[in-house]
Amino acid sequence: MLRTLMISAVSGAALTLSTTAFAQQGGTAEEARAMLDKAVAAVKADQIVALAMFLKGEGGFLDRDLYPFCFRIADGKTLASPKAVPAGTDVRTLKDATGNAYGLAIYAAGQKPEGQITELQSYMFPKPGTTAPTFPKVSFVTRVGELGCGVGYYK
Repeated sequence: MLRTLMISAVSGAALTLSTTAFAQQGGTAEEARAMLDKAVAAVKADQIVALAMFLKGEGGFLDRDLYPFCFRIADGKTLASPKAVPAGTDVRTLKDATGNAYGLAIYAAGQKPEGQITELQSYMFPKPGTTAPTFPKVSFVTRVGELGCGVGYYK
């Protein structure tokens, strides 16, 4: 993104300065939904390959702060999750920094009929590759066979 700043000099002449914005924009709700659709298709095509891609962030499955996560429907254990959630964690036990038990809502969303997408409203979560600080996040979650999968975006 290129921004232009106009500064008036004392003589009345204008000086133009160009600056480059370094802040990287996060993913949007629409981009998160599109990535979830792509993740669902990948899981249906080959679950093992898809989970490996999610974990490595390959194949377009890590875009800025967007990434898919998946857990087993049967026991809630994570199979593909961000750094802040250790592999094998039961999603039902997840709480954010404010004490919000958002993991129960994620698990419940995964129990709904396949293809039904639930939008989980704001909970606090760290950005990819970190464990702190936390930011407001919204996730789309759906069932894909034996898995619950989701993609979230930061507000």
